[in-house]
Amino acid sequence: MADYGFSKTIAVPYETAVEKVTAVLKEEGFGVLTTIDVKDTLKKRLGVDFRKYVILGACNPPLAYKTLQAEIEIGLLLPCNVIVYENDEGKSVVSAIDPLMMVSIVENSALEEIAKEVSAKLRDAIENL
Repeated sequence: MADYGFSKTIAVPYETAVEKVTAVLKEEGFGVLTTIDVKDTLKKRLGVDFRKYVILGACNPPLAYKTLQAEIEIGLLLPCNVIVYENDEGKSVVSAIDPLMMVSIVENSALEEIAKEVSAKLRDAIENL
């Protein structure tokens, strides 16, 4: 995994992994605002086959509100993306962006504490799969 997020491979089918990820995110206070089915989109738009792959736009409303109060333009980096895809062994890979990396490009020290909290919650969600 690249150093801009954290990841875990779990030995469950893709569809089960998406359900589990959504559930653990909810336990950490996140809702899924957007769901992009990459496989389906690439098939429809380009006529190409791709592995099962989804991008979930996760949001913790209270923390998003605090973040927007500290930096109005931070919406460019929201929501936090979580991906789930099927690897070549038929296992599911779940990865989440590290908010600390996202806010490192913004020069606003008020965001660091919020990003630490969001990062911990996303990391806990991934670890609890």
